[in-house]
Amino acid sequence: MTEKQKLVIFALGGNEISPIEIDPVTGNYITPDLPKQWKRTAETCEIIADFIKDNQDSHYVVTHGNGPQVGNILLRSEYSSKYLHRIPLDVCGADSQGALGYMLAQLSNSLQIRGLDIHTAEIVSQVIVDPNDPAFENPSKFIGPPLTKEEASALINEHPDYRARFYKMTDKDEEIWRRVVPSPLPLGIVEIDIIESCYLSGNIPIAVGGGGIPVVRVTPKKNVRSETYVCNYGISYNREISESGKSASVYKGVEGVIDKDLASSLLASLIMERTQKRRQLAPDMPAFEVELVILTNVDSVKLNFQEHNEESLSILTLEKATSLYESGAFQEGSMGPKIKSMINFLKAGGKKAYITQVDLLQQTFSGEAGTTFIH
Repeated sequence: MTEKQKLVIFALGGNEISPIEIDPVTGNYITPDLPKQWKRTAETCEIIADFIKDNQDSHYVVTHGNGPQVGNILLRSEYSSKYLHRIPLDVCGADSQGALGYMLAQLSNSLQIRGLDIHTAEIVSQVIVDPNDPAFENPSKFIGPPLTKEEASALINEHPDYRARFYKMTDKDEEIWRRVVPSPLPLGIVEIDIIESCYLSGNIPIAVGGGGIPVVRVTPKKNVRSETYVCNYGISYNREISESGKSASVYKGVEGVIDKDLASSLLASLIMERTQKRRQLAPDMPAFEVELVILTNVDSVKLNFQEHNEESLSILTLEKATSLYESGAFQEGSMGPKIKSMINFLKAGGKKAYITQVDLLQQTFSGEAGTTFIH
């Protein structure tokens, strides 16, 4: 019987790349400039590299969010719209995948310094969504920098398409607002074969960045002998109808930002499913025990977050996590999607997963910090 190998998926949140800061002059929350983002990313990569050096028998995948960055790209596009063309959300997501993937490629430097000949590869990832997902009519995904209520109101008045809502309270009981955009559920990953090939080669794919670029499968328009696939910007593809009658896998982008934790959970679930199917045909193929690690800006999952009776949860079973999630214990747009991601992962066959801060990574795997999810 083939011995199981471990595959660890690190899902990096915004704090691991772009921690929020406060302007010392205005007191407003701001997104750090590029040098500070680069430095924070390097610190994150150093911690992950230490973990990889101590666990060299495992395979690894890195995913990441893009909320602050994609919000800034979109805002720059709107402010410069008098002079330059507008950048749609799906292209903003693609832009951020390249830039953040480049920053996270510092992980290769950290590994090389430790004597590990392992490389990273940023994979521009398209994630399939339902064109009829109700999220397109109900924007809920927080992106961009934190704002005061007054700043949000000014942007709403200035830009007709701008939507924002309350995000959370500060320690000083001040309201933080952020921009919201559609966030459809991820259903499939177009580049899943390429992601698998990368980690099976011993390297580390950086994939489904920002949840992936949202795309929908194009339904062809058919006549007697041919079919036409109409994609973005009027681009179309024509071909004869195949003998099988099966449509081609053609996709086009749609505007939205997919939750990176839900996309990371989907990636983990697809890897488990595909590995199981391959091993049914070839039992000698490697079997993977997949673990999902969501790295965020809190040290563990909290009940009654920021309340006087706040409680840290060190262990959550699938049943307990499901019960708490369904009771509304976790805020949507914040911890809610992370818990839902863990539930999806465990239901798909995952055995163990974690939510923690990157600085507590080693302690979390030894059971001394973070929240461990078990099935």
